[in-house]
Amino acid sequence: MGLEQTFVEYILCTQLEDIPQKAIDLMKDIILNTLAGVLAGANTPGCAEAVAQSRAWGGKEEATLLIYGDRLPACHAVFANSFMARAAATSESLISGLHTGASSIPTGLAAAEIVGGCSGKEFLSALIAATEMAARIDACTVYSGFDPTGVCGVFATTAITGRILGLTREQMLSALGHAFNRSGGSFQGTLDGSMGARLIQGAVSQSGIMSAQLAQRGITGPRNFLEGTYGYFHLYAGDKYDSKVLTGEWGERFELYKTQMKKYPNCGTTNGSVDAIFDLMEEKGITLEEVDEIKVTLTPHSYNMVGKPFQYGSDPRISAIYSIQYGVANALLRKGCKLRHYDESGIKEPKIMEIAKRIHVSPDPALLRRNPLATDMEVRMKSGAVYHKSVDYPRGVWENPLTREELMEKFEDCASYAGNGFSEESVKGIISSVYGLEQVEDVRSLIPLMVRRS
Repeated sequence: MGLEQTFVEYILCTQLEDIPQKAIDLMKDIILNTLAGVLAGANTPGCAEAVAQSRAWGGKEEATLLIYGDRLPACHAVFANSFMARAAATSESLISGLHTGASSIPTGLAAAEIVGGCSGKEFLSALIAATEMAARIDACTVYSGFDPTGVCGVFATTAITGRILGLTREQMLSALGHAFNRSGGSFQGTLDGSMGARLIQGAVSQSGIMSAQLAQRGITGPRNFLEGTYGYFHLYAGDKYDSKVLTGEWGERFELYKTQMKKYPNCGTTNGSVDAIFDLMEEKGITLEEVDEIKVTLTPHSYNMVGKPFQYGSDPRISAIYSIQYGVANALLRKGCKLRHYDESGIKEPKIMEIAKRIHVSPDPALLRRNPLATDMEVRMKSGAVYHKSVDYPRGVWENPLTREELMEKFEDCASYAGNGFSEESVKGIISSVYGLEQVEDVRSLIPLMVRRS
């Protein structure tokens, strides 16, 4: 049996009883984190426009536009829902930058609407199997500037949709082949301060729905989409990959466990520096008024993503999310890192730019020997004192996970940021439903809780 067929069997046959409780609990955290991201993201720039476009595409009423309550074709609804889920920069990821939850959860909910219902157990099984498949492919991929979400996330959304839609083995094989032909995307949009990452997130969901629906209609896709002459591993791994990483130890080893559940609403590559300055503020009692200069050292990839001098750009929120200088300056000034700090009014606070000019960022390839997210910080005080802090594992990575209390604090920040329209009862209902999914008869019961009351 080839890799492609092995994945199809895993996706279609895995039951919740086959999955360790640790993986189930983690997926529930990812689901809650994603729904929190939708609540918060809807209020960020660009999302109203994405919603308007999804409405303008129009068509058959298949799935719900979260927050708003409209019903649209599933492929259009999930585009806007996933766009919103990514917009507030709260979504989880793997260390490569693969964000699955912001696409897979909205896609799974839409698929449940298409078929007229899906149990919580089936929903969890589909999500975990599909996400694990994508995570294993991700572990063997060399991206070189490609966006992992666009390249690899599409396999997860297609697998989730196909499982919930009840595809046969042959149909699932074709669906994943279609997904391969729709994979793509670059980090350049992020470097240029655009909304490109959100569009990729939405497109991944859209492609997952379309790939599964086309295969269900009998439209065939490439069968050897992974190992073929011009398949995925030729294009994205230079024909070098470890089959044991891909398919070994099913049910025992989970790449899913390496999920990074970010503590702060910014790019994960900035989190080490925010941790470092908070730690020094607590350990050494330093204050903004005493700081003369800060030097931050990152791995080359992190530097490329978030190390350039901070400027407002055409979208200040995106510029701030992807800036070490802003993240550290904000932490020093406000002694916190909350969603409201990434509103334009907070970003353009004059003191922020003055502080940012005292923060200098540089790359060092030697940090890769420790961890791709490793960060070193040196803080020079006006008194002449010098403090150092090294962070190998920022808060939220799998080696240094958030507590359930911290996850709840993050969810509450998102719910608060969502503003009026979401009662305390709705918020409690979302939390209760997510953490009791095994007992939920139909996951569509989550959807009304995610629609704003007028």
